Amino acid sequence: MEIENDDRGGYKRIHQRLGPTSRQPDRGGKVCFQWRAGHCNRHPCPFLHSELPAAQDPSNSKRSLRWTNPSTGGSSSGPNNGGHQSKWGKGRHGENSNAGRVNGGVGTSGGDRPCKFFVAGNCSFGDRCRYPHSWSFGEGFSLITPLKGHEKVVTAIALPSGSDKLYSGSKDKTVKVWDCQTGQCTVSIPMGGEIGCMICEDPWLFVGIPDSIKVWNTQTGAEMNLPGPTGQVYALAAANDMLFAGTQDGKILIWRFNAATNNFEPATFLVGHRLAVISLVVGGPKLYSCSMDNTIKAWDLTTLQCVQTLSDHTNVVMSLLCWEQFLLSCSLDSTVKVWVHNSKDQLEVTYTHTEEHGVISLCGMHDVQGKPVLLCSLNDNTVRLYDLPSFNERGKIFAKQEVRAMQTGPNGLFFTGDGTGELKVWTWSTN
Repeated sequence: MEIENDDRGGYKRIHQRLGPTSRQPDRGGKVCFQWRAGHCNRHPCPFLHSELPAAQDPSNSKRSLRWTNPSTGGSSSGPNNGGHQSKWGKGRHGENSNAGRVNGGVGTSGGDRPCKFFVAGNCSFGDRCRYPHSWSFGEGFSLITPLKGHEKVVTAIALPSGSDKLYSGSKDKTVKVWDCQTGQCTVSIPMGGEIGCMICEDPWLFVGIPDSIKVWNTQTGAEMNLPGPTGQVYALAAANDMLFAGTQDGKILIWRFNAATNNFEPATFLVGHRLAVISLVVGGPKLYSCSMDNTIKAWDLTTLQCVQTLSDHTNVVMSLLCWEQFLLSCSLDSTVKVWVHNSKDQLEVTYTHTEEHGVISLCGMHDVQGKPVLLCSLNDNTVRLYDLPSFNERGKIFAKQEVRAMQTGPNGLFFTGDGTGELKVWTWSTN
């Protein structure tokens, strides 16, 4: 037995370094998750320091996931509603989505976390600290660099296609432009209000602020202002030469692009949500919206009519993601729901993944091997990374405060922005 003094808390911590005894429970041949993460300090360790061969599950051995856009009618080897059991959430660890949390070198719920003093930037132990000095756990991805400049929470990130500039928006009322080669902020643009959202539809950059939308042509430098919203603009989406804006009063405003005048002209607005619309996404022939009223609505892009209202969430629906034939939604009710169209073209829940904390944002991408990965930002200041469709956890990202904005980029890049105003650039790798 070894007794170590922890000067930071003023208490002595006792660490049992002995191996298993006859009074200790049988570990069942489990692999040490701390060894997987590369920092086991138990000598000897009661768990295995080697991988167990994965049991072959005939139902999963040839499982694959073909993604197609919602409502396109494309075939898929994923979930369906034709009497077949959903494959979502059923990896090699079984049907319980939480069982996958020991996969990929991360611990169980509430497991490994970095040193809190390292996170705060004032750990006095340095390399001698017993706790990890790392912003992430997991394999296949790594931090490239932090980008510091914003003074308040980062609310939006945009990376125009083919551009060497990264745009970020914040509640500090600025949009910052970052040089992707040097990582330096090249310009900070005052907006006159807190940025609620931002999207890029080449060549246009749209920024939502209170009572207005700012528009830039990134090629010509032309600027314009779209008045009309009431309160903060929380969500933006574009499709079919139309711009959609979700606002604080629950409306979805629509502008049409006039090629003759090279301008956006007010068209109409959609009414249905009782409270603020906070996420918009286009999938196939539909626009999907979610709101603080706990609902999701599907709108036909041709008729602009609401064709379905989804009320399965029990708290604010924070984010939507269309990934091929599936619609994914997350909520402060601590769930991520996967929706798929049935034979009547109505969305139904095919799988519900449960977290221990509220889920505030979703982002999806493929790793370097082409495997689909879902990023879920939680209100415990973490981002969980899950393999799809199994929902086996493969890593965690930590932040000083909640990660409100996530964005993907080319060549395996992705970005996170937290409540302190810090951006981080990440990359997938083969190592």
